[in-house]
Amino acid sequence: MDLSLFYFAHDSTAPGQAGRYELLIEGAKLADRSGLAAVWTPERHFDPFGGAYPNPAVLGAALAMCTQRVGIRAGSVVAPLHHPARIVEEWSVVDNLSGGRAGVAFASGWNTVDFALRPENHADRRTLVRETAEEVRRLWRGEALSTTDGLGRPVDIRAYPPAVQPELPVWLTSAGGVDTFRAAARMKAGILTHLLGQSLEEVAGKIAEYRRVAAEEHDGWPGHVVLMLHTLLGDDLDQVREQVREPFTNYLKSSANLTAKSFTGKDMDLSELNAADMDYLAARAFNRYFETGGLFGSVERAAELLPHVQALGVDEIGCLVDFGVESRAVLDGIDKLGKLNEIISR
Repeated sequence: MDLSLFYFAHDSTAPGQAGRYELLIEGAKLADRSGLAAVWTPERHFDPFGGAYPNPAVLGAALAMCTQRVGIRAGSVVAPLHHPARIVEEWSVVDNLSGGRAGVAFASGWNTVDFALRPENHADRRTLVRETAEEVRRLWRGEALSTTDGLGRPVDIRAYPPAVQPELPVWLTSAGGVDTFRAAARMKAGILTHLLGQSLEEVAGKIAEYRRVAAEEHDGWPGHVVLMLHTLLGDDLDQVREQVREPFTNYLKSSANLTAKSFTGKDMDLSELNAADMDYLAARAFNRYFETGGLFGSVERAAELLPHVQALGVDEIGCLVDFGVESRAVLDGIDKLGKLNEIISR
């Protein structure tokens, strides 16, 4: 099993904040030295929750220049917001700068406000994500894409610069819908998922379905499954619990504005809840995620947990580390992830 870093910060809205990307850069350097598989950055728009990451390719280019071996991946590109040629152009630059370390997970998008960029694509986003991913693959290989120019004339385009990797590593991102797992398997793409609104047992069933379809469609190809888990490793479980309680609870309150199911475990309207109700739900959500939905505690405890996760069919854990914990503790935790990686690699 591989370990990687995942970023999805609840960003401060202060203009010109010093060190806004320090945790990303320093964490990536540690991941690079510690043998972790990749660093994932998201695409988010128009909200403090994740708002530091409007374009993962821009940050991927920065990471390419300060790392040597770690994979640099989008987790995820919201495909319906972009022309496929633009995605290829940007990520081919990252691939060149990194010497062939780029990878992209494609998401359909779930926040309607994001579609202020391309409102006409919201209704068909689940179809568009798959079509766009396939068009990106073709352009990446150097094939032409038939489209129209500014005068409405048919034209075949190719994207430049040529990438280093002949094939772009691709995943589809699923918030839990089993149809996305099946679609990824049929496309011969990996799957990226999380536990916001689904249990490990539910994920295990969807992974089994993904593996079944992948093997049937592609002559036994096993696929690749990445599970995002909120992560902080420390000296012991009680210490980590107190380190993450307040920032993680605040993080869950922020995420509640985007997806109620991740906050409460079911779909519901949170807009009319008062502050006391929100605090109560946040405390319950924290306890649930800390006990069963994250990678928290000591290196030894994590090493005992990982075989159980791997047995569900997970190939890689994307360790989400930037949910409000003090940066020094996060970097110490990333250093411990390196030690965990040594243990599970033996």
